[in-house]
Amino acid sequence: MHSTLRLQYPVRQLKTLSAFLLLLLFLSGCAGQYLSKGDKRFGEEQYERAIEFYKQALPKAGNAGLVNYKIAEAYRLSNRLAEASPFYKAALDANFRKEDTYYYYGMALKANGQYEEALRQLKDYARIGTSTRLKALAVREVENLSTLSTILQKSSPYSVQSLEALNTEASEFAPYVLENELVFSSTRGPGKEYMGNGEGFLNLYATTLTDSAAEMGGAVRAYEGINKENIHDALATFTNEGRTMIFARGNEGTKKGRQNVDLFLSNLRSGTWTEPQKLSISDRDAWDSSPAFSPDGKTLYFSSNRKGGLGGNDIYKTTLDDNGRFSRPENLGPDINTPGNESFVSVGPDGTLYIASDGLPGLGNLDLFQVEDGKPVNMGPPINSPGDDFGIYIGKGNMGFFSSNRSGGKGGDDLYRFVKSARKQVNFFVDGTLYQLRDGARQRATVPNSAVVLQSERGEVLRTATTNANGQFTFALDSATAYALVAEKSGFFTARQQITTVGKMPTQEELTAEQNEVRLTATLVLNEIVKEKAIVLDNIFYDFDKADIRPDAALELDKLVQVLKDNPGISIELSSHTDARGTDAYNQDLSQRRAESAVEYIISQGIDRDRITARGYGESRLVVKNATTDEAHQRNRRTEFKVVRIQE
Repeated sequence: MHSTLRLQYPVRQLKTLSAFLLLLLFLSGCAGQYLSKGDKRFGEEQYERAIEFYKQALPKAGNAGLVNYKIAEAYRLSNRLAEASPFYKAALDANFRKEDTYYYYGMALKANGQYEEALRQLKDYARIGTSTRLKALAVREVENLSTLSTILQKSSPYSVQSLEALNTEASEFAPYVLENELVFSSTRGPGKEYMGNGEGFLNLYATTLTDSAAEMGGAVRAYEGINKENIHDALATFTNEGRTMIFARGNEGTKKGRQNVDLFLSNLRSGTWTEPQKLSISDRDAWDSSPAFSPDGKTLYFSSNRKGGLGGNDIYKTTLDDNGRFSRPENLGPDINTPGNESFVSVGPDGTLYIASDGLPGLGNLDLFQVEDGKPVNMGPPINSPGDDFGIYIGKGNMGFFSSNRSGGKGGDDLYRFVKSARKQVNFFVDGTLYQLRDGARQRATVPNSAVVLQSERGEVLRTATTNANGQFTFALDSATAYALVAEKSGFFTARQQITTVGKMPTQEELTAEQNEVRLTATLVLNEIVKEKAIVLDNIFYDFDKADIRPDAALELDKLVQVLKDNPGISIELSSHTDARGTDAYNQDLSQRRAESAVEYIISQGIDRDRITARGYGESRLVVKNATTDEAHQRNRRTEFKVVRIQE
C-alpha cells in the first residue's frame, strides 16, 4: 500500500467450423474481453482490478506469456514485487521475451529471499541485456548481492516485536511518536476501495503509546480535519511542539494519480487543525512524499522523483526561514541517492538521518539505512528482511518503531517495535595471506591481486575478496559459523582452509567496549602441480592383512576427494604400498586390493571413475627398510597419489 505515497488474436479462415471450435472461439472471445478490461484498468493504475481481469483471461488466453507478464507488472507497480515472482517465471516459461521481464524476475526473486536464484538471474541478464538503464541496474544489483553475507552476518543490537494488537489485515506504516501518542498511516478506515491495490484509502491515525508492544492497539482515533474522503493522507511529521504538521496527500483518482502526490501543511489552532495547504516546494509533475523535520524544525527532508534527480526517488532537503518560507529543495547527492529509489526519510533525536532504499546493498526491495559519516549503512537483520522495511522512527533512549511487509505479518504492511540491546556486540573477522610455493623452492611467495572466496560449510559462495599487494585479504564472519577459504591459480593445486567462529565468542565480562572485534588469522598456500610426483596421504592406514577402509582412513580420503573436486582438470594415480611381511606375490595382490578399495571409496563420493587409477606396488617401495616395530610397518603400509594428467 505504501507504494502510492512513496512510490488481439489471429483469426484463421476456416471452411467448416465444428461446435467444438465454436466453443473455443466463444471462450477466446471471453478471454479477449477480460484482457481488454484488464488493459483499461491497468492504464488507469487500478492494478488490483486489472489483476482480477487478467487472471480471468489467463486460462483461455492464447498468449499466456503476455498475460502472466501483465499480472506480474500489476503486482510490481502496486508495490507487491514478491507476489509478482511466479507470474514473471510463467511468462518466461511461455517464451515471452520482453526484456524487462528478465530483470524484474530477478528482483522479485530477491524480494522473496531467494538470493542465489536472484543472483543467477541478474547475472544472466547483465550479460545479455540490451537496455542501457536496466542493464546498469542489474550490474549494480549483482554487486549489491555480493555483499549480502556481510549484511546477514552483521551483529545486531536490536530485538524486534510486532505491534500485534494494533496491526490489522489492512496496512499500517510510517510511525511517528508525538508526546504520548503513536501516529501512523493506515488503510483500515471505512470508505471506498482504492483500485491500485484493493485496500482502502490511506488516513492518519493515532493511539496511546504504552510501554508494552503487546498492549498497543487500544483506542485508535482518526485525524479529523486532515483525513479527506477518497484521498490518501499519510506520512505525517511534526514540528513547533506538535502544532505544525506536514504530510503527504494524493491520488484523487485521476489517470496519473500515482504522480499526483504532494506535501501539505496544517497548523493546530484552538485544538483544531487548519485546512491543509499545499507546500510551494511541491512539484506538480512529480511524486513528493515522506517528509521529516530535523529536531530543531529548521530543515525538512522529503523524497521526490522530480526531474534532475539521480534515480527514481531521491532524498531532498529544504530549510525554513524565520518567515516560514522554504528554500529551494536541494538533492542530497550521490553519497545518499542512487539510480534506484530512496524514500521514507526520518531523523533521529541526535540529527542522524535514516532512509529506506532499494538501490543500496540490502536484503529485500526496501531496506533501512542509517547515515554514518555521510554514507548510508545497512542496519542489518532483524530490522531488515527480504521484504520491504521502511518508515523508521527513532525514539529517545533505546526504543523505536518501523514498518515492514515481511513474511509472517498481519496485513499488507505492519508496524514493529524495536529495542536496542544493552549487550556488548562482537564482530568477527578473518585476516589471511595467500602464498604460492613452486616445486623445489625454499620459500613461498605472496600472491597479490588474486581472488579468495569465502564459502559456507555447504560450499555456497558467500563473498569474494581480492588480495592486496602483499597477498592479504579480510572477510567479516558471523558468530558460531564454519567456513572455508578457497583460492585458485592455474598450474597450482587449489588452496583451501577451514575457518570457524564456533566456540570463539568471548563472555560479556571479557569485552571491554560496546563494539568489539575478534580477528582470526588464516594462511592459504597454492602448491605447484608437478606431474608424476608422488604425494603421501598421511594417516591412510590399513589393518594387518586387510584392504578395508578404516574410519580414520575415510576421513583422510575425504581430503583427497576435496582436492579432486577443487581441481577438476587433474587425473591421478592412487597407489598403495604394503610392509615387507608376507611373500612378494601376496603383498602385490594385497596392495592392489587396498588401492582399488580406496579408489572405490573416492568414486562413491562423486568423483568420475575416469579421473583416477588404482595401482598396487606391494613391498617394492618401502620407506622404512628392515622395519621391526608395528609403527614402522604402518608407515610402509601407506597410500600415495600423483597427478598423471592435467586438462587445461
